[in-house]
Amino acid sequence: MQRSVAACLASILELDVARVPLPDEWHPQPWTVWRQWLGQRGLGLVPIADPANFHWPGPWLAMVRGAEGDGLVAAVAFGAPPGLAWSPLGGPETFDAVELGYLIAPADVVLWEPSFDVAARSPGTVEAIVIATEAEAAMHQVDRATARAGRGLEGDRYFNQRGTFSNAHGRGYDLTLIEAEVLDTLELPAGRLTPEEARRNIVTRGIDLNALVSEHFRVGDVECFAQRLCEPCAHLQRLTAATGKPGTLRALIHKGGLRADVLSDGEIRVGDEIAPQ
Repeated sequence: MQRSVAACLASILELDVARVPLPDEWHPQPWTVWRQWLGQRGLGLVPIADPANFHWPGPWLAMVRGAEGDGLVAAVAFGAPPGLAWSPLGGPETFDAVELGYLIAPADVVLWEPSFDVAARSPGTVEAIVIATEAEAAMHQVDRATARAGRGLEGDRYFNQRGTFSNAHGRGYDLTLIEAEVLDTLELPAGRLTPEEARRNIVTRGIDLNALVSEHFRVGDVECFAQRLCEPCAHLQRLTAATGKPGTLRALIHKGGLRADVLSDGEIRVGDEIAPQ
């Protein structure tokens, strides 16, 4: 299944298959790997409710029953009416065996085109560092924090896999960042969000975080990789509403900052430079 899905994703996106992650056969969450890899490109996998009758003038990922009864394998489907355009494993499966389908689509068509603005590549600074020991616990500011590769900031809930969205098989949970400029201008009925209420680890100033998606960057001497936007969700809205500040879900769309991996150990301090590499 993994080999066929990777091959189909490469075909649909017109990429070399070596660029698509290939989880091993026993990986417990291979779809998490692919979803997060697509997320780096501003894309997602949209489940198709009725794939057998899905008419679409473009390619999509079809999961069909293996002819030898070995579970599901992937193929590229296309057309209106639909059929199998390519089966990477070369088996005898037909479209009649389709059980699941996924459309690869941009998370937001307006933001699909990446930013190439030179000004967006300018460095910024760390304005605040914010951590919490447990999921949903109150956040508090610190002057400095030790970052560990693959774990995040010591003292923060995600460092010990205790965050609300912690996932040992996922990426982008080590570190979250948000722009101070967003917090400065955020318009909520009850006023602005504080860095603690925004629940992001690093508050930056002077850098376009959205432009860093799928890029390496550094915070001080700590190397990081920007996995995807840290979009707002119902969870954050519930927590902020409980403190008298509803409305964060809509207000933070495309302004919620970044989710990043920490790639090297080091100390992050308030005032450190944050810059693309």
